[in-house]
Amino acid sequence: MIPAEFAYRRAATVDEALAVLAEHGDEAKLIAGGHSLLPLMKLRFAAPEVVVDIAALTELKFVRLEGDEVVIGALSRHHDLQQDPVLAEHAPLLAHAAGTVGDPQVRHRGTIGGSLAHADAAADLPAVVLAAGGTLVARGPSGQRRIPAAEFFLGPFTTPLEPDELLTEIRLPSQAGLGWAFEKFTRRAMDWAIVGVAVTGHAVGLVNMGGTPLRAGATERALAEGATAADAARLADEGTSPPEEPHASADYRRHLARVLTGRALLRAGVA
Repeated sequence: MIPAEFAYRRAATVDEALAVLAEHGDEAKLIAGGHSLLPLMKLRFAAPEVVVDIAALTELKFVRLEGDEVVIGALSRHHDLQQDPVLAEHAPLLAHAAGTVGDPQVRHRGTIGGSLAHADAAADLPAVVLAAGGTLVARGPSGQRRIPAAEFFLGPFTTPLEPDELLTEIRLPSQAGLGWAFEKFTRRAMDWAIVGVAVTGHAVGLVNMGGTPLRAGATERALAEGATAADAARLADEGTSPPEEPHASADYRRHLARVLTGRALLRAGVA
């Protein structure tokens, strides 16, 4: 449980962090909250030569409203999201889901950018941002680019971010006035969800129902065609490939997806 030797660099600005990434390429890894990278390093699944600490980049810690979009700095911590008044009005699903991540210590250290860049299908916030139709903004040596959340999660722990890019912002269309709900089932308090469901309007995101966060497309189409919440929820597992694990079979997860989707749609007041 002791990581391999590595060099430590603490960046004071985004430009400084990008310069270190450009210098070291694949051999450098970013760290902010550390909840994803440090366990991998201790198990030696990851052994970066350089760890770039970006926790001090205050320029990436903000939440603001720009027109009809909520813009969230990538280093905003889960606790900040849970408490933010702009999110409470314009992205209440994200504010609520952030308050269910881990325990208070995790929420005070973990960042939304770290959660999204890690791309774990069992994490809550990737499915929430996917359901909300979010866009992720990355900066690199060639400038800034926007990546729709639907194109960001390519596979287990895989994103289109290049080694010399840094995720800087998450942009969500305002969901003020939409019904929303977040349901998840865990074996124990603070565990990863066996299955989670995020609903905002008629959009439904699924946690841990495949190698990436997913949209429940069949359910969404049924809702658009006027189906009841109960009928639409029965389609929630269509097109999914949930993992088989000793404590939760794929069939069990499919059942949970249908049940939790039904609950979430009713709680959100959909159909």
